[in-house]
Parts: sequence; structure tokens; C-alpha cells
Amino acid sequence: MIVAIFCAGNPLPASAWEHWGGDRGGSRFSPLAQITPDNVGSLVRAWEFRTGDLDRRPVEAMKRTKFQATPLLVEDSLIFCSPFNEVIALDPGSGVLKWRYDPDISTAQRPANRYTCRGVAYWLDERAAENAACRARIFMGTNDVRLIALDARTGVPCADFGNNGEIKFALGPLEWPGEFQITSAPVITSDTVIVGSAIADNRRVEAPPGTVRAFDARTGQPRWSFDPLVHDGIIAGHANVWAPMSVDEERGLVFLPTSSPSPDFWGGKRPGNNDYANSVVALRAETGERVWSFQIVHHDVWDYDLSAQPTLARIDTGKGERDVVIQPTKQGFVFVLDRDTGEPIWPVEERAVPQGGAEGEQLSPTQPVPTHVPALLPQQISADDVFGLIPFWDSEACRAQVASARNEGLYTPPSTQGTVVFPMTGGGVNWGGAAFDPVSQILYANTTRAIHIIKLLPRAAVGDGFSPPPGHDFGRQQGTPFAMTRAVALSPLGLLCNKPPWGEMVAVDLKAGKILWRSRVGTTEDRAPLGIAFPFGTPLISGVAITAGSLVFTGAMDAYLRAFDARSGRELWQGRLPVPGVANPMTYMWKGEQYVAIGAGGHSESGTTIGDSVVAFRLARPGEAPSLWSRTIDRPGGRFMSGAIAVGLVVLLMAIALWRWWRGRVGRT
Repeated sequence: MIVAIFCAGNPLPASAWEHWGGDRGGSRFSPLAQITPDNVGSLVRAWEFRTGDLDRRPVEAMKRTKFQATPLLVEDSLIFCSPFNEVIALDPGSGVLKWRYDPDISTAQRPANRYTCRGVAYWLDERAAENAACRARIFMGTNDVRLIALDARTGVPCADFGNNGEIKFALGPLEWPGEFQITSAPVITSDTVIVGSAIADNRRVEAPPGTVRAFDARTGQPRWSFDPLVHDGIIAGHANVWAPMSVDEERGLVFLPTSSPSPDFWGGKRPGNNDYANSVVALRAETGERVWSFQIVHHDVWDYDLSAQPTLARIDTGKGERDVVIQPTKQGFVFVLDRDTGEPIWPVEERAVPQGGAEGEQLSPTQPVPTHVPALLPQQISADDVFGLIPFWDSEACRAQVASARNEGLYTPPSTQGTVVFPMTGGGVNWGGAAFDPVSQILYANTTRAIHIIKLLPRAAVGDGFSPPPGHDFGRQQGTPFAMTRAVALSPLGLLCNKPPWGEMVAVDLKAGKILWRSRVGTTEDRAPLGIAFPFGTPLISGVAITAGSLVFTGAMDAYLRAFDARSGRELWQGRLPVPGVANPMTYMWKGEQYVAIGAGGHSESGTTIGDSVVAFRLARPGEAPSLWSRTIDRPGGRFMSGAIAVGLVVLLMAIALWRWWRGRVGRT
């Protein structure tokens, strides 16, 4: 029906997934349509590849990993990075190793955001000879702050880039080596490689700056740098770009989703709106010149970073087609901005928000709220909205947590009393981003619903030997009057205190400003005792992949890859994984067969089982069929039901044996 589909102005080959977000603009859309709602139930596991980290790495290091990588299909290989920045190339059809490169990351550095690598970037040097070494390159940022360039066909470092294939960033003094790292894939436009950074939150006021750096893709020579925070009259660092960026090759623009200044929860030393933090910033990719910016949160004291990749799309606004930047947020908002000017396509209102911040705080009186596209999830919660499985026990414990904290809705300031932050600081749409179908003009996003309780602690109460309560994050926020603690509101059973769903996929008609459907994603099977699969949904920090076959694929905090009908939101299929796949899935065509692949290595911060696998599925070939095991036991709730049946059979057999024994004794008397 469609000969070519253009995503963000760049044609996407039907077989390819050449960029972390599917294309340069992060649409996460594939024109493949071999797998459909009618045949998705025939998917079988094609292969599983293990990186070997579980066997080779120290146990303590594995406890600090997050496997978040999305593979690329480039140069006839499936290429991805491990949490320890090993770059691995596989045969797309068999999962057999083709090459691997290990940069020897130290497992003693304890990176603040844990060991993770969301992906690599691919670049083809059109000026190089066809068979020249490093004509096709893979770029990766590392946990120990290097930018590495490899030959995409062999994995050999590119000798002409930097110092034998790598650049080590020159940084100011750090509190410890893991305070600063690179977690998301670089982006490349023309011959410029652009890299962000991830920096430890809530350590200190005078934290490292969140500088975005650009380098020559051939030589590694610095091109430009951009500090997203205007420092006039303020003392702060960060506003870094830890989330994935997007590129408009035709316009020569790179789009940055910036984060909050340091520290997150008290901003008395950074008065004003803190431009260009918490903003979508468009830079001239060749020079680093700022073209425009739009701020999503003024003077952020809630850790509401822009964590999602800006999605570039061409949409029908109802008044003609426009090239836009779609920016989903942790709060659940969806901002739609003109790609050339940064002006909102539909109205954005400045609305009054709660005031009365902590001592020395200078809050913004208003915050921007889009009015056309509805919020993707609720933005306030009361003590009456809490959840519990056991009446008058766990629900009452949750009620007490919420009732004791300050709670005036979205943007309630942090306080010494404790403040409800809902959606939580990792909630709404996180680094997995949104996906956009350019044909149906529908936006899809995973969302998380959970409560954070943020508490400011007067400096005098937190001496050098202070230890936070169990389950609480602690930040000293050195240089401010307050340290802080942050905790997810949990019941005594370890369940989220807010009512389900805890994770939900949402489909949105942007033109109509209407949510089309919502579907819960995930169960409690891999977390609950006995594998009980309550259909509550799970937190969803990762994203989705959508196809022209009308399917949406996603992982969750339970160990399944799922497929949903893109038109209705109905869950159609689950494929069992060795551990949860807390990564963005991708899809590709190889030798006439469509595959769907996902990294399945778990997420240590979320308490999942940890693994080291990449798993791919394809349709069953002639003579193949999904196994009975995969259709029954390897389904949510299948293990619990099979266990319950087995226990029931054992009890029945024991009862029969006891009855026969008793009858035998009676007969003898």
C-alpha cells in the first residue's frame, strides 16, 4: 500500500533498525508487516544469546546492572552493548557471535546510575573507499566517560579516531570515578558525533556541568560544546542530557531533552527559571548554536527531568501538516512543538501551582500545561485512593504514609514534613520514550504510576554517620540547608500503595486530542510469592516498538515480551524471556523473515532478576509450531496454575492412599 514511509524526513529501509529509536527522529516505527494480529500467536523463539556477564563478572557488580540496550541491524549484523560496554555483533538469523569488543570497564567504580548502556550509534563515511577500514563505524559512550569508535564489520578500534579509537573526556574534580558517566547512545548528523552524560543526582550544589559535546566522526577532534544551564546569578551544575537525543538531518538540527539543575529538590541558590534546564533545546548540529528552546518545567525541584527522547514526526494538526517535536514527560504531559521555532502547535497554559517552599526556596508561581492532548495518567492522588490486598492492614499503612505528607497535587513543593510526588520522579513516560505511527498518526507510550515520598532533612539532622531508613534513597545536597530522602510508597507486603494499574500502555490521537485506549502491561508473576500473576501492570520505564502490521511490542517488569493490537490495545501474545526485558524492543527483516528482539537482562534498581540475554522471536516455519509448554506454562499465571494443579494432584493421591490404607485396616478388623 505504501512504497516508502518517511520518518522525521528520513526514509527507513524496510529491513532496517539503524538507530536506537528506529530512525534518527525516534519514531520507533517499522514498516514491516509480516507479523500481524492474525498470526502473532505463531511466534516462536528463534534464538537466545548470552553475553556471559553472569558467569564472568563479580556478583556485586552484577547487582548494579541495568540491561537497557536496543540492538541495531547494520552491516548484516545485530549490534548492541552490554551494561559493561562490551560491543557485540551477532548473526541476525541465528544469534551466533560474529565479533565482540571489550573496553575493560572497571567493576570497582560504582557508577551513580549503575552499569548500563542503552545502545550504540552507526555511521557510514561516504567519503571513504568501499572496502576501507572503519568506513562503517559504531560509536559508544562508556560508563567510565570514553567515546569509542569501532569498525562496524570487525569490531576493531578505528585507529584514526582520537587515541587509537577512543577519546577520554577531560572533566573537573569528581567526588568518585562513578559520579559522571555516559549511558545513552550518541547521535550522529553529517560527520558530527554528539554525546550527552549522566551525573549523580543530589550530591552537591556545585556539581559537574551537564555539557553536551560534539566531535568529528573521522578524527575525534572536538567540534563544539554546549552547557544547557545559563549560569548568570546562580550556583548549580547539571541540566545534563542523559536521555537519548534526536536528529533532523535535513535541517541540520539536534534536539536535546535536558534535565534538572543540581540539586534536584532545593533550588535556593539557583533563583529564576533556570534556562535551559528541563527543556527541549534545538541546536545547530554543525556549530552547537542554540536555535530555540522550550522549557517544560520552570525551576524544577521535583526531579522532573526530560527523560524521554524527543520524537520527530510530521502530523496533521487539523490545519495542515506540520513537522513537529513530540516531547512526553515524567508528569504524563505530551508537548507538541513546531520543529523550526519551538512554538507549541496547540495551546500551552501557564497555570498557578502550589507555593510555600522550604526555607530559602524561590518557586515559580506557574508551570506550563498543554491543553489539547490530555495527560496520559492521573496527576494527583489522595489518602482515599490507596491500595491494599488485606483490609485494615496494608491499605491503612499506605493511607498513613500518604496522609502524613504534604499533598496538594502536581508540583507540591518538597518539605520537611514529607511531600507526595505523583507521578513519581521515574513515572509517567521515562527513557523508553514514545512511538509514533506516521500512517495512522497515533502516538503510543508506556507509562508508570507510583508514588514517591520526598522529605527534606535539616542539615543539623544529618551528620557524617547518618543512615537513611531502609528502602530510602539519600542525597546530602551539600551546600544547601537540607539533605533529602526519597522512597516509593509501598505497603507492608511490598506492593505499590497506589491502586493499579501500575503500568499502562496508552494510545493517543494527537490531532483529536483524545486517548484512544489504555492497556495494562505486566503482572506480578516474577515478583509475587508462588508466582501469583495479579494483572496489575508493572512499572514501565522502557518503551515500545510499533509496526505497519498493526502491532505494538513491549517488555515489562515480568519476564515476557508482549504484542498488542495497535488498533484496540488488546493483548495478543506473550513470549517468555529468561528474565525481565527492561529495554526497548526492535524488529527487523532477515532473509525474508521478520524478527522481534529484546534485551533481557533485568533492572537492578527495580529489584528484578538479573540476566545477560538478548532474545529474538520469528514466525514458525513450515513444520514448526509453538510448543504446548509455550502455550500453557510459559504464559502469565501458567506457573502458578501448574504448581497449584501439581499440589492438588499430590494432595489427591495422598488422600487416596490414606483412604486405601484406612480401608485396609478396617477390612482386617
